[in-house]
Amino acid sequence: MGQTRAVITGIQGFAPEDLLTNQDLEKMVDTTDEWIITRTGIKERHILKGEGLGTSDIASPAVKGLLEKTGTHPDEIDMVICATVTPDYVFPATANVVSDKCGIKNAFSFDMNAACSGFIYSLVTASKFIESGSHKKIIVIGADKMSAITDYTKRDTCVLFGDGGAALLLEPSEEGYGIQDAILKTDGAGMAHLHQKAGGSVKPASHETIDAREHYIYQEGQAVFKFAVSKMADVADDIMKKNNLKAEDIAWLVPHQANMRIIDATTRRMGINKEQVMINISKYGNTTNGTIPICLWEWEDQLKKGDNIVLAAFGGGFTWGAVYLKWGYNSTKN
Repeated sequence: MGQTRAVITGIQGFAPEDLLTNQDLEKMVDTTDEWIITRTGIKERHILKGEGLGTSDIASPAVKGLLEKTGTHPDEIDMVICATVTPDYVFPATANVVSDKCGIKNAFSFDMNAACSGFIYSLVTASKFIESGSHKKIIVIGADKMSAITDYTKRDTCVLFGDGGAALLLEPSEEGYGIQDAILKTDGAGMAHLHQKAGGSVKPASHETIDAREHYIYQEGQAVFKFAVSKMADVADDIMKKNNLKAEDIAWLVPHQANMRIIDATTRRMGINKEQVMINISKYGNTTNGTIPICLWEWEDQLKKGDNIVLAAFGGGFTWGAVYLKWGYNSTKN
C-alpha cells in the first residue's frame, strides 16, 4: 500500500455570459485598450449581471457540472470548501449556500478567505483531510464575483477584475498521483497596500463609508506589484528546489492570473518556456480565487496522467504560495 494522497479526479468551471471589454471600459474611465493590454494583458472579462445574484450563482453551476461529469451523487460528498473574497453574505458561508443549491446534505462546508491565494490554501487544507483518511470526496471551489467590489470609476483597479470560478473533486489515491507538496506564506503587513476599507467589524457599513466608496477594492498598485513579482516567483522556485525538479520536469505552471508581467517573472525564475504556462488572463482578467481552477478546467483535455504541475499564487494580506502535484487522470473534456 502506497502513501495516501489527495488527487484531483474532476474539474468544472463556469463563467457568466456577459462580457466587459476594454472598449467598454474606454467609455467608462480615462483608459485605452492599448494601455490596459500593455500593463495587464487583459482584453475582456466576464461579468455576472442580474438582481440578487452572487458568488454562489457562479459556484453552483460549476459544482453541478462537476457532479454530473464525474458521476458523483451529492450524498457522496463529505466536505465542501469555497475559496472566495466575495461571499454571498457575511454569514452563512457561501459554501453552505452552494451545498444547499446542489443538494449536498452529508457534507460539512465552510469558506476560506486568503484573497487570491485562497484557492491553493483551500486545496492544501482539503488534502490533509483526505490524507488523514477521515474524508473521501471533497469539493474545492474557487469563485468570485469581483464586479461586486470593483469601483468602476477607478481606472487602476476596474480594468483588472472579472467574475468566474471552478470546482474540483479531491479523492484519495495510493498510486503516487495527487498533491505532493506545498509552501504557503503570509505577511500581514501587506494589508496596508491591498484591502477593502469598510464592511467588516472594524468599520461597519454606514452612510459615511458608502459615500466615501470604501466598500470597493483599495490597492496601492506599485507596492503590490513589486511584492507579488518577488514572492510568487520565489515560492515557485522554492517548491521546485525542495522537490528536486528541473525545468524540463515541469509539464505546466498554473499561475494566478493577475498580471502578465508577474506571470512572466515567475516563468523566467523557474527557467521554463512560455509553452509550459497556462495563460488565459486576456479573456477572464483577475477572477481572484477563480483564476487557477479556471485554467485547469480550460486545459483539462491537454493534461496527462503523471504530469508534474506547479500552482502558484499571490494575494492580498499578503498571502502567497505554491503547490506541486502530479495529475491523476487522462481526460477529454465533456
